[in-house]
Amino acid sequence: MSSEKKLTKRFVESISTQGKEEVLLWDTELKGFGVRVFATGRKTYFVQYRNEGGDTRRKKIGVHGSITAEQAREEAKKLLGNVAKGEDPSKEAKQARLRPTFAKLASDYMEIYAKANKSPQSFKEDKRMLDQVILKRFEHRKVDEITTRDIQLLHHELKATPYVANRVRSLLSKMFNIAIQWEWAVINPVLGVVKYQEQKRTRWLSNEEMQSLCAVLDCYHNKSVANAIRLLLLTGSRRNEVLRATWDQFDLAKGVWTKPAHTTKQKRMEHLPLSSQVVALLKEMKETGLLPYLFPGKIPGTPLQDIKKAWTTISKQAGFSGVRLHDLRHTHASHLVSSGLSLSIVGKMLGHTQASTTQRYAHLADEPLREAAEFFGNKLEKLTEKR
Repeated sequence: MSSEKKLTKRFVESISTQGKEEVLLWDTELKGFGVRVFATGRKTYFVQYRNEGGDTRRKKIGVHGSITAEQAREEAKKLLGNVAKGEDPSKEAKQARLRPTFAKLASDYMEIYAKANKSPQSFKEDKRMLDQVILKRFEHRKVDEITTRDIQLLHHELKATPYVANRVRSLLSKMFNIAIQWEWAVINPVLGVVKYQEQKRTRWLSNEEMQSLCAVLDCYHNKSVANAIRLLLLTGSRRNEVLRATWDQFDLAKGVWTKPAHTTKQKRMEHLPLSSQVVALLKEMKETGLLPYLFPGKIPGTPLQDIKKAWTTISKQAGFSGVRLHDLRHTHASHLVSSGLSLSIVGKMLGHTQASTTQRYAHLADEPLREAAEFFGNKLEKLTEKR
């Protein structure tokens, strides 16, 4: 049922359907402006118009009580003015509702991108950051509505933990780059957010600590875990490279480990020369090893997933704390540099693509130089001693 009358606050409040069918009432002053009264008593203002294609469209303006009749009429005038300019408010509103939320971006990013391109550990870390930090802030926001200021505020709130803040920033930047590829966003709002300075860890094991570690590994009940840690220390490789290594990557006759591109951080193939100690260890492992992985997991056909808990126990027994598994890589590099090997050689062994990455060990290269300087000074001193 429908009728026409000037829509005022008093008139709209007086309308009652008395439990019957809904009623449409049209305003006599503004063509296309009306109010819809439901059987429940709920009343909503709307505007009806024809778009450029000649189709009739109806756009909701607001609920009576939240908006007055006069406010609704003014909004109707604006909408009808936009229609006269060729716009279609109803279509635009529908498109706005269909614009993807950040929750949708997060879900598709994990399923389509991260699952195919990231290591299990990185996949788990991305999920943790999304669940614990990012989604709590942006879950219901439209992707294209998130601004640089929004990202800056979140980054600022995490400033007490700069490493976490920067990892969150990096993840968001990657996600927005993908959103641009999918045409869900036009710009990446993260680009204007400056990273915090991070204090690089400089922890590595001394000679005495390495001796203690090796003694514990010799007695550790799980030989597979002990050998994985030995290989981490002896090669300076990353944890995932070691745990997911397969026997077909190794040429024990030539003493070379060929790391496939998909297993390395830089996504490029690496050829790592192996010491005689590593070759001997691998030959011993291969006699009892199960193909294809050096370190098989509990589930047949899968590699050992993680050794963090075992490392906590081992490092405690060895008498040191605050040492991460990754610090074994630092230990390997630090002792090479302090023994006189050049930074460029050590960088190649570690698979660094940027010289600046290896530069963190530069101060250790001073010691061999100091010894050389001292050697010549002592020699000259002896030559010039008064006899």
